[in-house]
Amino acid sequence: MTLFEKIIAREIPADIVYEDDQALVFKDIAPQAPTHLLVIPKKPIPRVGEAGAEDQALLGHLLLVAGKVAEDLGIRSTDKGFRLVINHGANGGEAVPHLHIHLLAGRKLEWPPG
Repeated sequence: MTLFEKIIAREIPADIVYEDDQALVFKDIAPQAPTHLLVIPKKPIPRVGEAGAEDQALLGHLLLVAGKVAEDLGIRSTDKGFRLVINHGANGGEAVPHLHIHLLAGRKLEWPPG
């Protein structure tokens, strides 16, 4: 069972900011920006490259949830903005083998990201 599955099961505490029947959003414990949230599916999918055709609606739902949370936090406007990041594999920066989207905001985010 992954760390994120334990958070979903409430075996490990997290600062949850949004939840529905398919997704959970919580604050990252090692934030890289003033706002750093993780958007995760409740269905365990190890990484985005392992999602199947049957996950298409869920993947879209995760992006819509990220947009909704950004709007709720007042960072969705184009003058403020936010970044969504999905890591895949060790070289991509993946630390937990459970698909997750980083939502970063609250400071100027540079490009390339590093």
